[in-house]
Amino acid sequence: MAVERLARSLPARTDAAVLVDLLEDDLREGLDALGDVEAHFTDLLDTLRTEALTPATLVDSGDDLRVLQQLDSLHDSVVRLRKRLSQAAMLSRLAQPPPRSR
Repeated sequence: MAVERLARSLPARTDAAVLVDLLEDDLREGLDALGDVEAHFTDLLDTLRTEALTPATLVDSGDDLRVLQQLDSLHDSVVRLRKRLSQAAMLSRLAQPPPRSR
C-alpha cells in the first residue's frame, strides 16, 4: 500500500506513525467525498437523460445540500493532505543521513 511505503521512508518515531495514520484518514475521507460528488453528477446526468424535464425536476435534481457539504469536506481534506505531506517531507529529510564531508 502507498501509505505503508511512506511510513517506511519516515523515521521510526511516534510522531511519524501518527502523521501516517492521519494522512491515511484524510485520504480515505477525501476519496469518500469525491465518490459522493461523482455520484451526484451521475445522478444529475441520469435525471437529464431519463426524467421528464420540468422546472421542478431540474430544481430538485440540482438541490443537493449533501454534495455541497461533501465539496467542503473535499476541500478540507486537500488542505490537510497538503499540510501532512509537507510534514512528511520534513520528517523524511530528518531520516536521511547527513551528506559526508570531503
